[in-house]
Amino acid sequence: MRWALVKVCLAVTAMVVVAFAVPLGLVVKELARDRAFADAERQAATIGPALAITTERARLQRAVASTQAGGDGRMALHVPDEPGKRGSGYDLGKSRAPRGELATARRLGRASVSGAPGGYALLQPTALSSGQVAVVEVYVPRGVVTSGVTTSWLVLAGVGLALIVGAVAIADRLGTRLVRPAGRLAGAAHDLGRGELGVRVPEDGPAELRAAAAAFNSMADQVVQLLAGERELAADLSHRLRTPLTVLRLNAASLGEGPAADHTRAAVAQLEGEVDQIIRTARQQKTHTPSGCDASEVIRDRMEFWSALAEDEDRTVRLAGVDRTVRVPVARPELGAALDALLGNVFRHTPEGTALAVDVHNGEDSVIILVSDAGPGIADPDAALRRGHGDGGPGSTGLGLDIVRRVAESTGGDLRIGRSVLGGTEVRVWLSLNGAGSADPGQRRRGRKKRTRGRGRAKEPAEH
Repeated sequence: MRWALVKVCLAVTAMVVVAFAVPLGLVVKELARDRAFADAERQAATIGPALAITTERARLQRAVASTQAGGDGRMALHVPDEPGKRGSGYDLGKSRAPRGELATARRLGRASVSGAPGGYALLQPTALSSGQVAVVEVYVPRGVVTSGVTTSWLVLAGVGLALIVGAVAIADRLGTRLVRPAGRLAGAAHDLGRGELGVRVPEDGPAELRAAAAAFNSMADQVVQLLAGERELAADLSHRLRTPLTVLRLNAASLGEGPAADHTRAAVAQLEGEVDQIIRTARQQKTHTPSGCDASEVIRDRMEFWSALAEDEDRTVRLAGVDRTVRVPVARPELGAALDALLGNVFRHTPEGTALAVDVHNGEDSVIILVSDAGPGIADPDAALRRGHGDGGPGSTGLGLDIVRRVAESTGGDLRIGRSVLGGTEVRVWLSLNGAGSADPGQRRRGRKKRTRGRGRAKEPAEH
């Protein structure tokens, strides 16, 4: 907007300067020309009285020399023959005008200007006492005709340039007054999108921008209130789970000893910890960037938890890539919840005895976690990725894959569902390591589209 205002002002001012400066420059040129020839006419008129009195050569020569033009060698006098005295005519001074122009001026009897080498010649006919017509020639150099024109044009150009620069500077200042509030509004919108809920915009500038700033501040207040209500609702709902959890813990304590009882008590303890974590997170006013965790360690821990159920259901489990440390920018509880959601889907939606595999691939700027199974697959992957649209049937909320997707997108990555070489579903969790999680959701979606188009089969697992 600021540059557009400057361009408009520059164009308008330039047109105004040209419209006035060009005619004024032509007027200056004509004035200089008229001044030069008017001076030449005055010089020629000083010889008229002498010609009216006498045609004697010596006296006329002294009269010509007494003038400024004659003293500079720029005046010539052409005296015709006297009646009955052929050859009595003569010329004084250096003549530069063509002979034909001299004859024409003598015949017409009026002053005229003719071209001459390096300038112009003013021809002024003067009547003699004998009835003949003498011609006074005054040479006007071209430099005299254009004297002062170049300087005047330079002054006009300087004034025009100063007007253009001044107009552009004023337009730039006016544009700044318009652009600065708009820039603050855009910056505040980006800050609000990054989670800075306390950002507000000063309500100044033009009336339209003041109205936009007021609307933005009102919207930000509404967002804060809505988020506060959501946090309180999540905390209240989570707190309601404490009573049934207490009953489960008491029942688990009465199971006695054994692997199943230990697993049950561990699951109840983990569930209580998750509920407490949900309440603490809901009460927090700001989100904090997780410090990260070792993905291999988390995968081994969660697979150890699910191994008992896999053994009971006679499932073959394969792990790959978890024998080395793989750091990811995801908090350990969040990554563990995402893995539990993926593995829980495998156990819930595939028949007993179905094989599954978890592979980890560590690259320079990303980590890929693949969870594959040999089940029937997912008929509509797009619907499964939409929140609450899973086809889990009774007891399923359809939020498992949505949880995994949000964990991946928090790093700038994505979640994809495809067909595995085992014959069933392959869920691919792409975690970025370059800090892209700070980008806004629109940028992450555009990044996912680019990666989907540009990523080749070179990054697929070797066995895939």
